[in-house]
Amino acid sequence: MADKRDYYEVLGVDKNADDAAIKKAYRQLAKKYHPDTNPGNAEAEAKFKEASEAYAVLSDAEKRRQYDQFGHAAFEGGGAGGAGGFDFSDMGDIFGDLFGDFFGGGRRHSAANNGPRKGANIRVGVRVTFEEACFGTTKEIEVTLKDECTTCNGSGAKAGSSPVTCSKCGGKGQVVYTQQSLFGMVRNVQTCPDCGGKGKVIKDKCPDCRGTGYISSRKKIQVTIPAGIDDGMSVRIAGKGEPGINGGPRGELLVQVSVMRHPIFQRDGYDLYSTAPISFAQAALGGDVRISTIDGEVLFNIKPGTQTDTRIRLRGKGVPSLRNKSTRGDHYVTLVVQVPEKLTSEQIDALKAFDAAMGGTTEESKTSENKGEEPKKEGKSKKKKGFFS
Repeated sequence: MADKRDYYEVLGVDKNADDAAIKKAYRQLAKKYHPDTNPGNAEAEAKFKEASEAYAVLSDAEKRRQYDQFGHAAFEGGGAGGAGGFDFSDMGDIFGDLFGDFFGGGRRHSAANNGPRKGANIRVGVRVTFEEACFGTTKEIEVTLKDECTTCNGSGAKAGSSPVTCSKCGGKGQVVYTQQSLFGMVRNVQTCPDCGGKGKVIKDKCPDCRGTGYISSRKKIQVTIPAGIDDGMSVRIAGKGEPGINGGPRGELLVQVSVMRHPIFQRDGYDLYSTAPISFAQAALGGDVRISTIDGEVLFNIKPGTQTDTRIRLRGKGVPSLRNKSTRGDHYVTLVVQVPEKLTSEQIDALKAFDAAMGGTTEESKTSENKGEEPKKEGKSKKKKGFFS
């Protein structure tokens, strides 16, 4: 028997490749070398079989484990290939799984699809304030839920009757479609459109639920919003979604949280950011300043000579963690020195005296020190017009 190439080499993937990468590699090779696209090309047919053999082993977790441990010797005398070559009896199913959806059908499932299935999830939204998102709250929402019909006990059938086996799928809940494609005949399995996958249909429907087996009603539900939740996150409530199929469990209620903006605070993860105004005297002299946090006002001592845009850090004053509300982020505050827009005459005189003591920065201080020629003022000025001008 000729030496076989390494299966990973055949598919062109790394030995640590996941199932998705292996499937993608095989799909590309199968399209390229399939006999239907290369009629009469013996080399293409050989490469197609080689790629199919590699995929059949590497796509199976147990076979892949054996191959990684023993190589091709793991399947000599039986197993995946046997001494006489590879068994392609199941490649139709593999190929149908890979390309069934590509040619308009659903993916094929070997097992029947009319067993118990979980119900669909229901999605609703709730709006909370910034503080409620930080510290948690409880909200009451109203949602339409389906409950089992008490008249027919959920069967959907009229009293005295019962559901009958679906004639289209024969009670399997699935129908098989065979389709001619570029790669040959492809078999696709889909949920039966007549019974919806249940395998049974209702001839005489219950007058109360109209054959659905459920009665819809509006209900109020208390939703616990955990501390630290962020905008766009959802709270899951089990058992409040759509009813299951064929005895399956109910789906979940997904409550998506929308957080209102705050006029002061901005959030980044579990950290908060804000700005705080301070006066010139506070910046120059230092001392305690009041800073707003989500816990209320706190005093923070700043050093003398603090410059505007100085950022300070308040440890543990951020948003509580979702996993542990006793663990919190930090609050970063940018200090901004405010300049008063209106001054009294006493304040103006005090500032002029201060400016003079600092060496004089205003034009008035400079001219009082230097009584010489007054410099020209920049900007627009009204020019006196002469009598004949």
